[in-house]
Amino acid sequence: MFSQTVEYALRAVCHLAFIAPNSCTTEEIATGTKVPLAYLSKVLQGLAKAGVVRSQRGIGGGMSLIKRPDELTILEVVNAVDPIQRIRTCPLGLSTHGVKLCPLHRRLDNALKGVEEAFGGTTLAEVIAEPSESIPLCEFPGKSPIKNGPSAD
Repeated sequence: MFSQTVEYALRAVCHLAFIAPNSCTTEEIATGTKVPLAYLSKVLQGLAKAGVVRSQRGIGGGMSLIKRPDELTILEVVNAVDPIQRIRTCPLGLSTHGVKLCPLHRRLDNALKGVEEAFGGTTLAEVIAEPSESIPLCEFPGKSPIKNGPSAD
């Protein structure tokens, strides 16, 4: 249902959320998220263009989140790289349907609406703090498995 680009973007921002407010290099993110470096570079460019991450050159530079993890929603990340396409008019171009969707397309759009609402109501902080035996989307080198998320030191 979601593109590989969305998957990679979510891995990258989860990685950045875990280390926030620090930054890290694209290479470090690629290693930590198991995303090919060339592909990740393009994904991060899209995230930067959309205002999700920032890139700083030089000593101490790297990639970092623009918003705090508790302010950034999953929907913002998804829409930054591969926006959810709601069904506004008949996908078949039937003039008799226009904006009055048939029952099938209305249900499909309702499902997309539900995804938008779920992702719009979920922050990155919630994802990485959710108790789980599995680390969300990627591993964090040198860190033990997350039980209750990163501490708020």
